[in-house]
Amino acid sequence: QVQLVESGGGLVQAGGSLRLSCAASGRIFSISAMGWYRQTPGKQREFVARITSGGRTNYADSVKGRFTISRDNAKNTVWLQMNSLKAEDTAVYYCNADVFTTATMSNRYWGQGTQVTVSS
Repeated sequence: QVQLVESGGGLVQAGGSLRLSCAASGRIFSISAMGWYRQTPGKQREFVARITSGGRTNYADSVKGRFTISRDNAKNTVWLQMNSLKAEDTAVYYCNADVFTTATMSNRYWGQGTQVTVSS
């Protein structure tokens, strides 16, 4: 099937930066949108950023101006550059991808999550 593998999480001080990566592999015909969500204990998973295959981006208001999403369509990879990190950015970050496994069949796949901890 399809696997999404994330990397790049860790511990950073407030004001610092981290770069998350997510690579998709497996039975992939094409990928439309890719994105990032995050979740803290006891809360619902929340949207962070999204990018289409054409490069159009959307961001949550809470990260605008600090986070940048980008992708390499040839490598089926998406990145999230996180700058000026705040304690409230602490969460498990999940990537997702809307993957076409055939010309007409698509599903949303999720990575396993990577922990980001920002110390104040």
